[in-house]
Amino acid sequence: MIVELGHFCLALALAMALVQATLPLIGAARGDVAWMRAAMPAATAQFVLVLTAFVALTYAFITSDFSVALVYQNSHTAKPLLYKFTGVWGNHEGSMLLWVLILALFGAMVAWFSENLPAGLRARVLGVQGLIGVAFILFILLT
Repeated sequence: MIVELGHFCLALALAMALVQATLPLIGAARGDVAWMRAAMPAATAQFVLVLTAFVALTYAFITSDFSVALVYQNSHTAKPLLYKFTGVWGNHEGSMLLWVLILALFGAMVAWFSENLPAGLRARVLGVQGLIGVAFILFILLT
């Protein structure tokens, strides 16, 4: 159940990344402050959702949930806990998820700590980070 929740959160993170990628860029082009401000909660939501997906994958590795093909291919029950934990990002899919988590964290940090930036610049920065997030999350979900 937790693994399915993580997968669902990753799909929702894709939706949030799409919102983060489109609304602020359109708002910056039109000068619409309300649309530009949509980037900040979208970036925060994307970070929380990707973090939830990463925690779900970590849980699957730590508990040796072999119903997940990634865990089955990259872990076993005799591994020490440290290696199970580091095995989360020790494979292609897990490392991609870690990169998306880091990207979402930096996007959320821009949303949280960028009050001194002009609204248009902040919207464009978060919009571009949203576009990059869309590409990486789509890659993870579709391959």
